[in-house]
Amino acid sequence: MNEDLQSLFNDLIQLEHVSSTLYLAMSAAMARQNYTGIVHWLRLQSEEERTHMLTLVDFVVNRDGTVQINSIPAQPTDFGTPLETFQKVLAHEQYVTNTYRQAYNYVNPIDPQAALIVQDLLREQIDEEAQAKTIIDRLKLAGNNPSAILLIDQELGTRAAAPAAG
Repeated sequence: MNEDLQSLFNDLIQLEHVSSTLYLAMSAAMARQNYTGIVHWLRLQSEEERTHMLTLVDFVVNRDGTVQINSIPAQPTDFGTPLETFQKVLAHEQYVTNTYRQAYNYVNPIDPQAALIVQDLLREQIDEEAQAKTIIDRLKLAGNNPSAILLIDQELGTRAAAPAAG
């Protein structure tokens, strides 16, 4: 694995590591407000980002590259209301999408195998953003109605873990 590609993949590993930790921090903040369904949803999201990180780690290792795990910045402890939290989720997912799009544009002409890994993760971003947008729309519709917010929280608690990658 050439140095530039290795560096790019290590940056993507870092991105997923930060994402996993961000969603864990968000889940802890929502737990303080007793939104158990949102906590469940965010913890599963944290695990999904960790799975993405491991996919990238395995790719680098399998290509005889060196994985560099860097420290991650401290995460905030307050993300506001459920609506504000999911607005932050969407903003983060849009940032991730843009990062993967740039990575794909870089690797596609030089390494088709690397491009496939990046493309798979980029494809997942369509669903990641769509989920966040749907939740935001529903929370906006709920407004300040506690009963409606609790129903949304209950629904988010039914999210199932993504199937393990084969």
